[in-house]
Amino acid sequence: MKRENLIANIESETQWDVAIIGGGASGLGAAIEAASRGYKTILLEQHDFTKGTSSRSTKLVHGGVRYLAQGNVALVLEALRERGLLRKNAPHLVSDLSFLIPSYLWWTTSFFTIGLTIYDLLAGKLSFGWSKPLSRKSTIEKIPTINTRKLRGSVLYHDGQFDDARMGINMAQTIIEQGGTALNYMKVIELSKEDGKICGIVTRDLETELAYEIKTKTVINATGVFVDKILQKDNPQAKDIVQASQGVHVVVDKKFLPSNFALMIPKTRDGRVLFAVPWYNKVVLGTTDIPKASSVIEPMATDEEVDFILETAGRYLEKKPTRSDVKSVFAGLRPLAASDDEDGKTKEISRGHKIYQSPSGMITIIGGKWTTYRQMGEEVIDKAALVGGLPLRKSVTKNLHIHGYTTTSIVQDPLGFYGSDVGRLTELMREDSDLKLLISESLKINRAQVVWSFRYEFARSVEDFLARRTRALFLDAAESIRMAPTVAEILAKEDGYGMEWEKDQVKKYTQLAKRYLLEDIVEPKQPA
Repeated sequence: MKRENLIANIESETQWDVAIIGGGASGLGAAIEAASRGYKTILLEQHDFTKGTSSRSTKLVHGGVRYLAQGNVALVLEALRERGLLRKNAPHLVSDLSFLIPSYLWWTTSFFTIGLTIYDLLAGKLSFGWSKPLSRKSTIEKIPTINTRKLRGSVLYHDGQFDDARMGINMAQTIIEQGGTALNYMKVIELSKEDGKICGIVTRDLETELAYEIKTKTVINATGVFVDKILQKDNPQAKDIVQASQGVHVVVDKKFLPSNFALMIPKTRDGRVLFAVPWYNKVVLGTTDIPKASSVIEPMATDEEVDFILETAGRYLEKKPTRSDVKSVFAGLRPLAASDDEDGKTKEISRGHKIYQSPSGMITIIGGKWTTYRQMGEEVIDKAALVGGLPLRKSVTKNLHIHGYTTTSIVQDPLGFYGSDVGRLTELMREDSDLKLLISESLKINRAQVVWSFRYEFARSVEDFLARRTRALFLDAAESIRMAPTVAEILAKEDGYGMEWEKDQVKKYTQLAKRYLLEDIVEPKQPA
């Protein structure tokens, strides 16, 4: 999985079957699908894998209770099936999580029990567990910090939880294990055509500035909120097909939800749901749904979004989180299919995925969500096989284990998310006892993880390690800034960089991480 070996694949391959632009959930899923069918597959990501939307989710693998309430049974059925397959194929990252919907009105317990029983029935054999009503006493026992005023009880239901960025890294490893090639920091700068049909792409290695021409039978545009930019490289007159919607999450200390149960608020004042989810000894609060006119790789939370999340969460918790309690704030942009109704709210735009074929033959996929990435990949590669004249082969991904797969229970292990790689990581620490040393006591991150991320997980920068190989930036931004110089020192030693590279990395990372600190993002509104 060394970068130089992967780049050598570009130089040696005369023609690829499938070239995928974009290393988020949909692109990675498509590449696994293509490579596992035996197609010569290459995936190119301009930034780092899952740098954009795909590392900024609510960390849930779910069927979509809200979609059921909207009557979109087909989407719920698909998501529930894929949720079950995801847990089966990546149990080291996907686990069952119990949610409580609190009841403060006399009718809500019965209402949600009926609805969630239908949800469970739709899941069939892939169900995570049965929903049931809970008494007031039992609800308080499970979430001691819940607001007890007028509380009547709750409804318990099950969905999945995962680590989105870690899933992305393991998927990139799976692509390579299946015979494909996946590279980060490779920017597609040009689309090559013959007789109006796409026959290749030109990509630039952002580390060396060297350009490579790649001949391919099919090109898939899986760049999320940036698909319109690639579409307009293909055809400058192409209309935008994506409406970006911003979702913000706030991370606070575990003391606000000292429980293994998550809290789901079924309807906020903007008509969405709000979650309080335990995650890596912290609590993730979110999310919002705000239309955005343009897409950027590092979106910023707004004052209103942060205040909305804290105020809403505070209504349902005995101890109300304040701005001073926030450890990190992160924002992501959802690539929703553009609505014809300019006045339509983004929560009403379909969350289902869509596949387009341009006159040039380029295939574009938009929409969808993490839970359904495998189904999206299967459909888009079916399409690519037809467009590119590839030999038709059946999908095998329903039973394909993702890298790291293990059935050993390692939930309490701070290194548990490495799955089957834990043994090799432990061996690395045996070989060099200094690598056992923690670089963060509070986040339980050690020096060996930095080395491992460079050698085996494609990490090229301090940000790659602190934001996505571990989740330090998202869990405690200030602590991650403190860790940055040590991470830079270890990475520089691994790759032979000098002191100037270290200083530059620390400077760049600090500037980035400050955007995740509340006082650097937004200021409280001043009274008129």
